[in-house]
Amino acid sequence: MTDPGSAEQPRRPAFGEYATPEEQSRRAGRPLAPPVVHTPPTAPSAVQPVTPAEAAGERPAHPVDRMASIALLAYGLWNVISTVIVYLSPSSLLTTLMQMTGISGTFSNYAQARTWGIVAGVVLIGGWIATAAWSVARLRRGKLTWWLPVAGGVVFGMLAALCLMVPFFSDPAVISYLNAQMQK
Repeated sequence: MTDPGSAEQPRRPAFGEYATPEEQSRRAGRPLAPPVVHTPPTAPSAVQPVTPAEAAGERPAHPVDRMASIALLAYGLWNVISTVIVYLSPSSLLTTLMQMTGISGTFSNYAQARTWGIVAGVVLIGGWIATAAWSVARLRRGKLTWWLPVAGGVVFGMLAALCLMVPFFSDPAVISYLNAQMQK
């Protein structure tokens, strides 16, 4: 037995049979494939291809600069840790400084030295953190960075030394030595 109605109706296409690939992708929820563009081959040019970093005004980081910056930051961290340990009790350091400069007597300004030693330690730690953060930011942008840990070490080392000079020049033995030198 044949179905008399089926011969009269035209055959309907199956789902997506006549759809374009873009329509099929859109209906299926897949991302559209990028169109293929065929360009005729051109003669090689003298212009170098531009990388995304160069297009944004940056240049790729030099591996030697990166290694030098990381090594200098690591050395700086070791130096900060070992120096902060000494600065937590700077009395022996300041006594040695007095002996090296020829000042007779011993250092006796202990309370002020401890306070300023802690301040000097905080300056060193904060300086290293700021220098490391700035160095990492410059390395990510591909800028020359090796000089930054050197400059940070010099600047924050001098600031910490200035902090220790406050109790040193406030010590009675140092004051009497300086007064005696000025009267000569």
